[in-house]
Amino acid sequence: MKHKTLFTLSLLAAFALLAVIPVLAQDEDFIFGIVLVGPRNDRGWSQAHYEAAEYVTETVPGTDFVYFESLNPADSPESTLRDVVNEMVAQGATLILTTSDEFEEDTDVVAVEFPDTMFVNISGDNVLTGEAPSNVGNLMGQMEWGKLIAGCAAGLKTDTGSIGYLGPLINAETRRLASSAYLGARYCWEHYRGEDPAELDFSVTWIGFWFNIPGVTLDPTEETNTFYDSGADVVISGIDTTEAIVVAGQRHAADETVYAIPYDFAGACEEAPDVCLGVPYFNWGPAYADLVESAQLNEWEQSWEWIGPDWDDINNPDTSVVGFVTGPAMVGRNLDNLEEFIDDLAGYSRLVPNAFALWSGPLNLQDGTELASNGQNVDVLDVWYLGQLLEGMAGASE
Repeated sequence: MKHKTLFTLSLLAAFALLAVIPVLAQDEDFIFGIVLVGPRNDRGWSQAHYEAAEYVTETVPGTDFVYFESLNPADSPESTLRDVVNEMVAQGATLILTTSDEFEEDTDVVAVEFPDTMFVNISGDNVLTGEAPSNVGNLMGQMEWGKLIAGCAAGLKTDTGSIGYLGPLINAETRRLASSAYLGARYCWEHYRGEDPAELDFSVTWIGFWFNIPGVTLDPTEETNTFYDSGADVVISGIDTTEAIVVAGQRHAADETVYAIPYDFAGACEEAPDVCLGVPYFNWGPAYADLVESAQLNEWEQSWEWIGPDWDDINNPDTSVVGFVTGPAMVGRNLDNLEEFIDDLAGYSRLVPNAFALWSGPLNLQDGTELASNGQNVDVLDVWYLGQLLEGMAGASE
């Protein structure tokens, strides 16, 4: 089955492509489109979405997809979402998935111009706020659980008591994910290690975007090295690409005892297995299959979906949108404790629906403002719209 890629849509490029891109077959396949912010083989966020599209074509009969990769100012400065959507619709797409919060506002604008096309923006919330046109939906996985697990792994493994968090840009999503990692690290540092949580150093550096753009963002390779040079021995990545684990692997090869936790993509540990504590990842396939099948049957309805893991098996590729692959560097008692922690999260989720474990009081924001009093759960929408990092974390909140 052929999957068509869309390139920069300048006039010259369009003429050039006529000779090399086959015309879409006129058959009965349901065509959907995916718009990627990065390359489809980035070993991170965009690859996870691309592989989800492939999953759909393998599991939902009569489907095919077109895609555009690296729609961002650095890689595609002359292309706009409108250009991409126009070409996808011309190739037969009737459902288009825009896979970044960077596309949220443009998705709504373009959707008005294509009222007969269904759109789903990944990670946005304009449906929730009532701002989205009727042909736009929102989807996100509850990665807060994955980040809690990642933080726990870091808290169990660190010998220096210093953990670095390599963040992308600053918004409510990135604040709540970094804060979830901190809560997991603090809990496991105290509960399993018996250490004082006040002595845990959890520092966040924001590079300015989801991946490195030379001359625009901070260099994630340099920032990861800075964490290790400053005494951190575990770095948790919150960006779409693999610099954190690559640097950890390089320093391990120079006989340093350092570790990393990559992000987004289930296979990311393969970059440097010996230093990988695990990877929280998105498995968009099951959710994508549901979306495409409902659209294929003319049953799609606008919704805002924030989907949690399948706690019966968080790594089930056919059911769980969020998972965690334990890395080869997580062994012995640390591995046993991490697995116990995951089991506890599953039990909590079943007993206390619509709440995140460890997101309970006493809990303050970074400036000391109370987020939750003793014994109070933080409302899930207050987590979604988290306005600051949590007290105890170092790093900018805005």
